[in-house]
Amino acid sequence: MAFIRAGDLTVHYLLEGPDAAPVVMFSNSLGTNYAIWDAQAAALRGKYRVLRYDTRGHGLTDAPAAGEAGYSMDLLADDAAALIKALGLSRVNFCGLSIGGMLGQRLAAKAPELLSSLILCDTATHMNRQIWDERLAALRKAGSIEILADATMQRWFTKRLHEAHPAIIQGVRNMLVRTPVEGYLGCGIAIRNMDLREDDTKIVAPTLIIVGEEDPATTVADAREMNAAIQGSKLVIIPQAAHIVTIEQPAVVSRALMDFLAAR
Repeated sequence: MAFIRAGDLTVHYLLEGPDAAPVVMFSNSLGTNYAIWDAQAAALRGKYRVLRYDTRGHGLTDAPAAGEAGYSMDLLADDAAALIKALGLSRVNFCGLSIGGMLGQRLAAKAPELLSSLILCDTATHMNRQIWDERLAALRKAGSIEILADATMQRWFTKRLHEAHPAIIQGVRNMLVRTPVEGYLGCGIAIRNMDLREDDTKIVAPTLIIVGEEDPATTVADAREMNAAIQGSKLVIIPQAAHIVTIEQPAVVSRALMDFLAAR
């Protein structure tokens, strides 16, 4: 665990693995922290230098007031770029889940010199604005992420995982509800407002797209849309998984990452 000043943020990060190895940088999903990558970090850090960080508004990273304007995908991509530079890294293999993949698309389009490759997990280029307006309005009214927690868990994990591993569900739910409200609002507004379709046509980094076959939030159809737009990208569909594939099918996701990175 470490902290660094990157841009206008104090960022919580963890950098592990051989100093001279290629860097794999992981970016978390909305309402989580860098712990969602525990299994993948354990699988990769013997061969790669693994960088995990808490996105703006999440975990132990600063959570500036969002205001009505919220954060933006540009701002979140700039945060990632600032962290790469603050740590003195040249290029990274960037891997993001959900909003992590969204900001990764923007980063790959605007700062291609920072990326050796791009891995997009359960993410999309644009979302339904009405759904996000309703979700954010409910959060503002309640003042607590608890209002969103049960429905979120249903989207994030399959019924099979709920029944077989209730402790995992409860643990991830704890992570979600302890996210700063300002951070969730700020990033939620960034998701609501984004349109990354033009960005995807500009991406030149070798790209892997991963999606849970049963993801109701960022669907297989969304993944196929990105696959068609990002030239030369590869698509892997993970069976028996919903949105947080890194936790529901950790070994399968880790293998997909290692195979893709080894081919680089």
